[in-house]
Amino acid sequence: MDARITPCICYDGAAEEAARFYAATFPDSRVDRVTHAPGDYPAGEKGAVLTVEFTVCGLPMLALNAGPQFAPTDTVSFQIHTQDQAETDRLWDAIVGDGGSEMACSWCKDRWGVAWQIVPRQLTEALRHPDPAAAARAFQAMMGMRRIDIAAIEAAVRGETE
Repeated sequence: MDARITPCICYDGAAEEAARFYAATFPDSRVDRVTHAPGDYPAGEKGAVLTVEFTVCGLPMLALNAGPQFAPTDTVSFQIHTQDQAETDRLWDAIVGDGGSEMACSWCKDRWGVAWQIVPRQLTEALRHPDPAAAARAFQAMMGMRRIDIAAIEAAVRGETE
């Protein structure tokens, strides 16, 4: 790994499975290297997958089989910016449809408990709108959503109700 900083996600034996799922799901993503434990360790035995270096949307990451005591929490999430509703839907369906769960306001969790935010660029633009009333309407619309509906966000910015 050549990056100066690399997010590390802990798993209970599923590091390689998760990294391969992310590589197959997100653009510009791949599994870079799988490292096996050179000896026994608290969460596994010699020869077991210890770490997986992988890339998600161009960001180098590390998956570590650390055991059940290191479960992911919502205090860290990965925000993926999408270009349109089709991409938003595809990524949302991939994560939630593979044993994950929906959360509020663009958030979802994968089946390993890692939190993701699937955020269309239109939502980000709406929340930064120069008219504070338009931004507030977009924010209010978002607060009632799980998966982001771009058409509804854009209608809220315009002051239209659906």
